[in-house]
Amino acid sequence: MPPKQRKIAIMGYRSVGKSSLSIQFVDGQFVDSYDPTIENVFTKTTRIRSQDYDLKLVDTAGQDEYSIFPAQYSMDIHGYVLVYSITSLKSFEVVQVIYEKLLDMMGKIQVPIVLVGNKTDLHMERMISSEEGKRLAISWKAAFIETSAKQNESVADVFHTMLLEIEKANGNVSEKPNCSIS
Repeated sequence: MPPKQRKIAIMGYRSVGKSSLSIQFVDGQFVDSYDPTIENVFTKTTRIRSQDYDLKLVDTAGQDEYSIFPAQYSMDIHGYVLVYSITSLKSFEVVQVIYEKLLDMMGKIQVPIVLVGNKTDLHMERMISSEEGKRLAISWKAAFIETSAKQNESVADVFHTMLLEIEKANGNVSEKPNCSIS
């Protein structure tokens, strides 16, 4: 089967690790310096359940509660990775504002979303519990994953889960296993 083309936008407050997640997934490295992003596009081919995917990751500029949702991120995007830092209440608030603006823009209630709590390596500075993140994701009907881009913990899971959420939204993934015993 030919690879499926999928475009994913990565959004969140500034310095929550959007670029770090992208670079870790695509290049397998962590960049320690902080250089604010305007917009980067990363590409990677990955395989899930015997299907190849050509991924385009749109690494966006950090948003805040006053940012207007960029119109270009409402077109040709198959799914959204919304990222906050577990060490920043502000980033957790902003991710909720981004979600509301996303819904306003899309006009469609069920958009494939993965909510990501990044920077689990800074657990001593944690301000948002896993439970809070899970609750928010459940209220959005979104997937939820905590990650550490720095330690490459659950980074690939974010993008693999995102692809499965997109397939589910397209009606291509059954919730039940495909085997039967007769």
